[in-house]
Amino acid sequence: YIVRVLLRRYGVLAWQLLQREADWLPPWRDLRRACQRMEARGELRGGRFIAGLSGEQFALPEAIGLLRRVRQRAPDGTLVCVCGADPLNLSGIVVAGPKVPSLVGARVLFRDGIPIATLVAGEFATHVPMGEGEAWEAKKALLRDHAAHLPAAAQATHVP
Repeated sequence: YIVRVLLRRYGVLAWQLLQREADWLPPWRDLRRACQRMEARGELRGGRFIAGLSGEQFALPEAIGLLRRVRQRAPDGTLVCVCGADPLNLSGIVVAGPKVPSLVGARVLFRDGIPIATLVAGEFATHVPMGEGEAWEAKKALLRDHAAHLPAAAQATHVP
């Protein structure tokens, strides 16, 4: 059951993805055995799906096609802001870049899948070279997302 929940969350399972998960999860060796049984039944596939991750990886069949499409897509400069507590916050774990703490107030900003800026404990930091205007836009994106997650009373007094 736990493997199915993790596969629904990530689409792909590898031991590195479990670093942000709860300590009560079974060890990787047990999860891997469950994945191997599911692979033998044809419910998922084993292989190497994410470059840079070592060890066995297991993926849902529908995730494989999505991964291929993402790999083939041309960069378009899309910005995505992820909360530090979100399971998608894999910066410094799976994705190269700074490790962002798993806190609600922490944010990481991705451009085309690469972490470019963070907001941790109110401190803004860039992680790729960028001009003043671009840094300001990144900071605005992080602060705007941060304000959206504040309680209604705090939003009224929050000034980005």
